[in-house]
Amino acid sequence: MRKKIALIGGGNIGGVLAEQAAYRELGDVVMFDVVEGLPQGKALDMAEGAPLVGADSKISGANDYEAIAGSDVVIITAGLARKPGMSRDDLLKTNLSIMKQVAEGVRDNAPDAFVIVISNPLDAMVYTFKEVSGFPKNRVVGMAGILDSTRLRSFIAWELDVSVKDVTALVLGGHGDTMVPLVRYCTVAGVPIGQLISAERIDELVERTKGAGGEVVALLKTGSAFVSPALSALEMAEAYLRDKKRVFACACLCEGEYGVDGLYVGVPCVMGAGGVERILEVELSSDERKLFDASLDHVKELVSQIKI
Repeated sequence: MRKKIALIGGGNIGGVLAEQAAYRELGDVVMFDVVEGLPQGKALDMAEGAPLVGADSKISGANDYEAIAGSDVVIITAGLARKPGMSRDDLLKTNLSIMKQVAEGVRDNAPDAFVIVISNPLDAMVYTFKEVSGFPKNRVVGMAGILDSTRLRSFIAWELDVSVKDVTALVLGGHGDTMVPLVRYCTVAGVPIGQLISAERIDELVERTKGAGGEVVALLKTGSAFVSPALSALEMAEAYLRDKKRVFACACLCEGEYGVDGLYVGVPCVMGAGGVERILEVELSSDERKLFDASLDHVKELVSQIKI
């Protein structure tokens, strides 16, 4: 029997998720959205294209949470997207009420699912889902560091004209302007980038990474990034479904790790069939620690505004 993947939100990210998850045959896909006909129409279009890629996964759309019953993985994209001039934090009030409803719907219909949250502001939204749903911490995670890391990997690969496959990067902290790219841990085929790129240029690439989401928003003018966030979440879903034991930077609930207690923040973790199986604690320099603490303070400020 194929696994079942539920996508909450039928917008741009949800559409890419549905297409990629089904065409890669990660499982049967159901896309939920409150807009009548939207998820059904997108699902029908994708299902009719499935024979062209040889995919047998079923794709369906629904407007009722009952359709997600029995899901193995739930990926949440529901909420407003950023527009030019907006930060992720500006979405807190509106997306908070949406996330509360989503958490209740998932809790009541897919209580055993592994949940990946993409909605912004990410660190606050994944915290909200965890609090409302009551799910165990290993089954609730936020997509953050994977996306931030892949953006930095892209910029480094372009700078050096090398394959993106050979570039590794690690970005911790909150998913926003206070994120912490750990340059010391960025390598090209094992070679630290500090040996290949000047310090000044590395700083420029780091700053571009921090503002990468806003750069896309400014260009699109009517929405935010959707392909790279979707692909990042699929990496996580596949690691869970296929017990890959992948090491990712994700928004995990820390209970003492990195001196953080009771908050979701981006840290490296091992992801497999047990969900977030463990958090890896890497050594931070004094400067990196200061940046991480500043990012953590920003997450605390966001979470303090949440009333469950």
